[in-house]
Amino acid sequence: MNQIGYACINMELSKQKPKIYTGRSMIKRTFEQRGIEYASQLGLDNVKDLYKIIKWNNEHDFKFFRITSNLFPWCSEYKLQDMPDYGEIKMILRKIGKYVKANDMRITSHPGPFNVLTSPHEHVVENCIGDLTMHGDTFDMMNLSRTPYNKINIHIGGAYGDKPKSMERFCKNFERLPDRVKSRLTVENDDKASMYSVKELYNGIYKRIGVPIVFDYHHHRFCDGGLSEQEALEMAISTWPEGITPVVHYSESRSKERLDESIRPQAHSDYVYDYIDTYGNDVDIMIEAKHKELAVERYKELHLC
Repeated sequence: MNQIGYACINMELSKQKPKIYTGRSMIKRTFEQRGIEYASQLGLDNVKDLYKIIKWNNEHDFKFFRITSNLFPWCSEYKLQDMPDYGEIKMILRKIGKYVKANDMRITSHPGPFNVLTSPHEHVVENCIGDLTMHGDTFDMMNLSRTPYNKINIHIGGAYGDKPKSMERFCKNFERLPDRVKSRLTVENDDKASMYSVKELYNGIYKRIGVPIVFDYHHHRFCDGGLSEQEALEMAISTWPEGITPVVHYSESRSKERLDESIRPQAHSDYVYDYIDTYGNDVDIMIEAKHKELAVERYKELHLC
C-alpha cells in the first residue's frame, strides 16, 4: 500500500470563514446574465483556493488528491483561453504543478458521468471530448505528466442494449481525443450488473486500446464479472504501465453504515471501517467517503496506527 487520498473537498478548510473550496459555480441563468467575465472570476478564485488546499494537504501528509472537475463554471460554453483571467489562472496552475512535483504529490481527476464515449449520439460524444479536453488542458497548464500517474478517470458509459458495440464505439471515439487526454485516460468498473465489470473492460477496452483500469472495490460487489475481489483487483493492476503505481477506489455502503435499507446500497458512506485488503499489491488508494480527509484520518487511526 502506498498513498491514501481523498477527493475534491477539504472538510476542515471548507468550514473556515472565509471558507476555502473549489466549487464556486452558478446557475445557467446567472451565466447567461453575467457571462464569461463572471465565470472567469469564479474560476480564478477556485484555482487560488486549490493552491491553498494542496499546500494544506502536503503539510498534513496527504500526498494523493483528486481535484474537482468544476474549477471553471460552464466551461462547455467557452474556451479557457478566452477567459479574461486566463493569464493569471495559468500562472497559478503552473505554480501548483511546481509545488506538486517538488513535494512528490499525485494529482488526478474524475470527470462526471455525462462523459459518455459509448454514446451513439454525436452531440453527446462531442460534449464528452470537449470536457475531457478541458481536463487535459488544465493538467498541461500544471505541467503534470502525460501518463496515468496523473489520471483522468471515467466510466465508459451506457451499454445501449449491446455491450460489444458500445465498447467498440468507445474505442473508436477514444482515437478522437487529443494526446493530452489519451495519455492520461483510465476507465473504471461499474456498480450495476447491467454495466461493465473489470473483466469486460479488460477484454473490450484494455486489450484493444491499452487504457488502464481503475479497480473500484465497492462497485465490484455489484458487478463482479464472475471474478473474486482479488482476481478483479489484480486484473486491473496488470493493465497499468510499468513504473506507475495503479490507483484503486474504495468506499463502503451508506445503507450499511446507517443501518437503513431504504438507502441505495451503492451510496457511499461518511467513513470507511473495514481494512482495505490489497492482497500484497502496491497501489494508491482513493477513499471515496463523504467525510473526505476526515475519513482517511479515521481509517488510519483504525488500521494503520
